[in-house]
Amino acid sequence: MHAEQDELIPLKVLIAGGFGVGKTTLVRSLSEIPPLLTEQAMTAASIGIDDADAVPDKRTTTVAMDFGRITVDESLILYLFGTPGQSRFWFMWDELARGSVGAVVMVDLRRVDDCFPAIDYFENRRLPFVVGVNRFPGADDYDEETVRDALALPADCPLVWMDARDAESSSSALVTLVEHALARTAVAG
Repeated sequence: MHAEQDELIPLKVLIAGGFGVGKTTLVRSLSEIPPLLTEQAMTAASIGIDDADAVPDKRTTTVAMDFGRITVDESLILYLFGTPGQSRFWFMWDELARGSVGAVVMVDLRRVDDCFPAIDYFENRRLPFVVGVNRFPGADDYDEETVRDALALPADCPLVWMDARDAESSSSALVTLVEHALARTAVAG
């Protein structure tokens, strides 16, 4: 074999969004290795800071990042980095984003405002991203045009409907992101 054939292309992908939107669930559903999760039990200290009303059964929260890996084929591997959703942890996003191909910004339509910081972050840094509407109850009550309008998404930003618990659905969101990032690279190049 030639050395060129043995080269592995690693791609770093961020999974971002607000508190309790399903980032950890997505990493967990896709990772071929036991994912590194930095979840900690939620305590009384988060009362008034983390709005858990829409996710009343949530007992843990990511305090640093989640990490998982997917081998696509013999030459391509994806490294998944789930960002923490709370604003007090956003200082870590610059380090997590360094070298990434882009992000899946997850949205819970019951709490649309929670996704705007992530969308703004990637738009301001001109990093490719797709918006993944996680299928929480009520998510299917809205059509794509209504969601795009509510999120003020640019026409070229892909919007996908997904279920973070389902590996096939989550994989589809990642494929859409990689295709979007490659298309943007081709246009820029």
